[in-house]
Amino acid sequence: MKLCIPTVDDHGPATPLSDHFGSAPFFTLVDSETGAFEAIPNDHARHAPGRCDAARAIAGRGVGAVVCRGLGRRALASLENAGIPAFASSADSVGGAVDAFRAGRLTRMHDDGACGGGRHHHCE
Repeated sequence: MKLCIPTVDDHGPATPLSDHFGSAPFFTLVDSETGAFEAIPNDHARHAPGRCDAARAIAGRGVGAVVCRGLGRRALASLENAGIPAFASSADSVGGAVDAFRAGRLTRMHDDGACGGGRHHHCE
């Protein structure tokens, strides 16, 4: 399955996760079976609060799930409407997040676990 992991840079498996989906500078796309990855810039990293269009940002890339530290309720709804589940991870790196996903240790995010919005997200 192809995972989308919001990251702070584009350096592969050792790359740290961004704290928040919508404002991540990059999305690292990882095949959870082969480990192949591709980092793409998040063209929507700077957006007004509540204006992240998560599904559009990764549309057409074959993403089956998002693994992240945090995301807002609207972004979560956008992903869910596109059939893309989001999973919460506290991993320090892309590699750690993929390992946790493979092992089934991640929890699917629901509305009550999403951020309420605002400019300063501190989601975990």
